[in-house]
Amino acid sequence: MITPILLEGKPLAEKIKTAIAAEVAGLKSRYGRAPKLVAIQVGEHPSSAVYIKSQRKAAEAAGIEYELKALPAAASSADISALIKELNIDPSVSAIIMQLPLPNGTDAHKLVEAISPAKDAEGMHPANLGKIISGACSICPCTAAAVMALLETTGQRLYGKEAVIIGHSEIVGKPIALMLLNKFATTTVCHIATGERGLLPEHCKRAEVLIVAVGKAGIIKGEWIREGAIVIDVGVNRVGNAVVGDVEFNAAVKRASYITPVPGGVGPLTTIILMRNTLELYKAALSGGRE
Repeated sequence: MITPILLEGKPLAEKIKTAIAAEVAGLKSRYGRAPKLVAIQVGEHPSSAVYIKSQRKAAEAAGIEYELKALPAAASSADISALIKELNIDPSVSAIIMQLPLPNGTDAHKLVEAISPAKDAEGMHPANLGKIISGACSICPCTAAAVMALLETTGQRLYGKEAVIIGHSEIVGKPIALMLLNKFATTTVCHIATGERGLLPEHCKRAEVLIVAVGKAGIIKGEWIREGAIVIDVGVNRVGNAVVGDVEFNAAVKRASYITPVPGGVGPLTTIILMRNTLELYKAALSGGRE
């Protein structure tokens, strides 16, 4: 039986936060102002409220200014677009994040694209996503960047490794696939059609690196995990009073060499990556937009 190493996000998040805070303090002393992150919330949603709270706390710890712009659920797309336009041209605003989900009938893609790429804190604007293809992305999607940061802590070389991603969302699966390709991992992306054909076990069993981001508790069975695999579970699911991942942890932990716990794995890193993106956007603005 393999003795696995838990890939906990909090220690790495603390390390990144300390580095950000030190750099922010130096820049504030030199330029007279700190980076500023503005969050836009339309209506109220429990998960959004939790994320906003963690953003505010992380920003405060890193020395970054944080402001919430709350609009009513009845706000029109035109109202939201007008606010985004105002923030895009405000020189005091370094970065903008659109809190999701948005109310029904609101085109989230269109509104995210309205945010200037130079102020896109989540790295979700097509201009920033496109840079991943060339490996030149400095502002990457937060969860995808968190996954890659955790993989780096293993010290394992990804070159040539069989990497399998379960889930192909624009926020997680697709960006991670491109990032892994940039590391020369042999990358496979599975999705709902893979599952419908009954091929998930086959793909999982050959994965030296397995990343799961589906949002369905226990969809990946422990016996599917290859001996010695690195397992990154992005899923967060509530089952009764418990929070669990997409991978059957108790069985998978007996086979994996590295595995993330849920909660406590990818989650703690995501918010601090948002702060790192905010800092990078601030620095790019100071240099005239050059990265």
